[in-house]
Amino acid sequence: MDLDFNKTGGMIPAVVQDVTTGRVLMVGFMNEEAFQKTVATGLTTFYSRSRNKLWTKGESSGHTLVVKSIQTDCDKDCVLVQVEAQGPGVCHEGYQSCFFRTLEEGEWKITEAQTYDPKAVY
Repeated sequence: MDLDFNKTGGMIPAVVQDVTTGRVLMVGFMNEEAFQKTVATGLTTFYSRSRNKLWTKGESSGHTLVVKSIQTDCDKDCVLVQVEAQGPGVCHEGYQSCFFRTLEEGEWKITEAQTYDPKAVY
């Protein structure tokens, strides 16, 4: 699996998309170990730059991302991971997607309702 982790400092962006709706749910970063674990387990795993460790989405919330397809871009330095989301949302702030704000008239507005209470799962 010849992704180019070296060009990007050991990390590649991973765009996570709902396989059914096509909605972008989140963007995370994978090092080679996170990518290999994602492939081996079928659960989307990232590298947390702030915590300096691997984390599998849903390990604390239970809202896992089951891999259905992985694609790479032409430079092989970014991946698109199509998933089936398990649970009401992927955002740690309680939304279905991390992209719940829309720029309207120069201001970021929350444009959808929370789908779960993050305090109940984190």
